[in-house]
Amino acid sequence: MAAAAGHAPGQADEDHQPSGITPEIQNIVVTVNLGCELDLKNIALHARNAEYNPKRFGAVTMRIREPRTTALVFSTGKMVCTGAKSEDNAYVAARKFARIVQKLGYKVSFKDFKVVNMVARCDVRFPIRLEGLALSHSYCCTYEPELFPGLVYRMYSPKLTFLIFVSGKIVLTGGRSREQMQEAFENLYPPLLLARKQ
Repeated sequence: MAAAAGHAPGQADEDHQPSGITPEIQNIVVTVNLGCELDLKNIALHARNAEYNPKRFGAVTMRIREPRTTALVFSTGKMVCTGAKSEDNAYVAARKFARIVQKLGYKVSFKDFKVVNMVARCDVRFPIRLEGLALSHSYCCTYEPELFPGLVYRMYSPKLTFLIFVSGKIVLTGGRSREQMQEAFENLYPPLLLARKQ
């Protein structure tokens, strides 16, 4: 979803959301089943921009430039693709990785494409009293400023995690759709207003 004209992504957008803010997607993680067993050594030797170190990790790491993404390809045929900033780019990237493997002689099928995680960010443009928010929502917050400067807020419905910083900047993770992330942010916005620094 593009930001309204005149607004930067992750900033005010009063026409669409009660909060006036639309979280900007930073990363989408998808999984795909290629439907066949794979010889990872063979793939690493013959595919461009592929690396395989079985002592460190049991998958081939592949990279493409457009869209700029990385895939982990496992011998079972499962693939995890990360780095895309839109659902369309994630799908295109996964198809490209599947095609690379197919060109190496494997009978690839493209099954069970699924978004498993989205990461977004936004800025509420006001400072937040993290101690106050942690006290009023202690059942779902973790705030240990000597270990990490942000407050971790775990929402149960929809199930998402937020990293909230005193500056008003927020990172959302765990979403599976833009709508789910927007809904979660709208649920979080009223407590943020109450914890606003005066």
